[in-house]
Amino acid sequence: MISLLNFWWVLIPIVMVVFYKMIFRVFLGIVFVPEDKIGLVTKKFVLLGPNKSLPEGRIIATLGEAGFQAKPLPPGIHFWYWLWQYEVKLESLTVIPQGKIGLINAKDGAELESGRILGRKVDCDSFQDAEKFLINGGRKGRQSQYITTGIYRINTNLFEIELTNMAVISENMVGIVTTLDGEPLPAGSIAGKDVGGHNMFQNADAFLEAGGYKGLQPQVMLAGSYYLNPWFIQVEETKMTEIPIGHVGVVISYVGQDGEDLSGTEFKHGNIVGKGYKGVWAEPYGPGKYPINNYIMRVELVPTTNLVLNWASARSESHQLDKNLSTITVRSKDGFPFNLDVSQIIHIPTNEAPKVIARFGNMTNLVSQVLEPTIGNYFRNSAQDSDVIAFLGTRKERQQSAREHIRQVLDQYNVNGVDTLIGDIVPPESLMKTLTDRKIAEEQKVTFETQKQAQETRQLLEKETALAEIQKDIVKADQGVLIAKRVADASVEKATGEATSVKLQSTAEAEKVKVLASAEAEKTKMLASAEAEKISKTGNAEAEKILAIGKSSAESYKLAVSAMGGDNFTQYKIAETIGKDRIKIIPDVLISGGADNTNSSISGLLGLKLMDELARKGGSEAKPELKLKGDKPEKHD
Repeated sequence: MISLLNFWWVLIPIVMVVFYKMIFRVFLGIVFVPEDKIGLVTKKFVLLGPNKSLPEGRIIATLGEAGFQAKPLPPGIHFWYWLWQYEVKLESLTVIPQGKIGLINAKDGAELESGRILGRKVDCDSFQDAEKFLINGGRKGRQSQYITTGIYRINTNLFEIELTNMAVISENMVGIVTTLDGEPLPAGSIAGKDVGGHNMFQNADAFLEAGGYKGLQPQVMLAGSYYLNPWFIQVEETKMTEIPIGHVGVVISYVGQDGEDLSGTEFKHGNIVGKGYKGVWAEPYGPGKYPINNYIMRVELVPTTNLVLNWASARSESHQLDKNLSTITVRSKDGFPFNLDVSQIIHIPTNEAPKVIARFGNMTNLVSQVLEPTIGNYFRNSAQDSDVIAFLGTRKERQQSAREHIRQVLDQYNVNGVDTLIGDIVPPESLMKTLTDRKIAEEQKVTFETQKQAQETRQLLEKETALAEIQKDIVKADQGVLIAKRVADASVEKATGEATSVKLQSTAEAEKVKVLASAEAEKTKMLASAEAEKISKTGNAEAEKILAIGKSSAESYKLAVSAMGGDNFTQYKIAETIGKDRIKIIPDVLISGGADNTNSSISGLLGLKLMDELARKGGSEAKPELKLKGDKPEKHD
């Protein structure tokens, strides 16, 4: 107990904290406000003075009236704020972070002007001096002024703070502005006038003081970050207008003053005005990107290169201007309907593009109002002057005629007709079949003629080939004849030599044996003659040879018969033959005749047998014919 009493002084701060209000507020009226706070004061009552209560409709006191006090207590120690008369509420400081803005809504102040939605800016140290705000005529409600990044001592009894993001316009985008406050738009206007000094609408008060109109604005915002009060301005992001290469952009402005017509007296289809005026601008934009407000002006793209349009159901170009065009159906003079595809090439000069747009409004209208009826009607009229077959046959001439006609028509509309091309022509199926059959028949006829010529050529070739083959044989035969002739000549020469030799030999032999030598010489002579004439005289030579041999044999037999006698010679030759050829003369079975004819029968059989054997052994040699006549055989040559 004694040790606790030694530290009595520690109890003093605890008691001071516990009895803070009682000691400091009740008896001394002291209020302590920390560095990160402000003190919002509420006066409960006023005992003395004229300003005891606030005027009707007011909630913030500026003259010491009972109620919320306009002036807050800054950080520090403040006296005479008795607990029974004042209530002090500690409030955090207002912090606006990076990338944000603070929108202010005043709970007290003068009434807004009729037709206005924002309170105008007053000098009040960025709303940190509430008393000054009210004294200088600040109006209740949403304020045109805002606070940016920072820390503020703002009386939140008077001002409500709402945080919002900064406005950001992305790259290649454009911000289209609509203001929510300002002067009413004049009758017939769709956008306000272009006013300056407001720093891209970041200073709403400068815009309003310059007489800016509420609603759509002609001025646009480019890429970047902006402090924009969304209670004053709305921004819509849209892509920048891009004009590709090969095109120009004709500007049609819906706002501005009426300018002088620059189209000339000959152009009767609308006004062409200078840049910045209302209407079609005479100077189109070239290729590039432009921050165009597409709510107050329109940019029509006009191709300046050659443009191809197809009247074909199955084909369309990338520009899609011909997407509604289809194959043209026409009827010929002979009543046949048929289809044809057409391609039209046009060119619009840059200086003529504004006139085309002023006349038609856009390229689609040019196609539908001029090109489609002009080309379609031309080919329909052209087809009615001819039958289908003639139309097909005069395609080139009709294409050239169409080119000239359409070029003259398009010149009246400030468009150059470059070329007109006829594509597929599809005649009726029945007629096409007839034409096809006819063509096939003609081609078959040509084919047959060609085949006939080919056959004739082939026959001629075969004939010539056969003749060539025969000629080869003829040449071969001629050569064979020549060779044979030379061989025959050689044989003749050889035979002649051999004949001479044989003749000499025959002469020598003839001297030995006169008869035989004479026969041999004759034989040699015949042989030589046969060899010399190999083809024509061979038979004669052989005959002479046989004759010579026969004569020789006859002479020989004649001499022998003369020397030996007929019977003796016969028996001699028979015995010679039997011995030479070993002929069996006695048969195995002997058949004999009567007694009187025994010798004659045996002689006859022996003769027949001998002659038969001689004939068989002799081969191809001629054999004498034997006949039995009486008892003796008889020989016939």
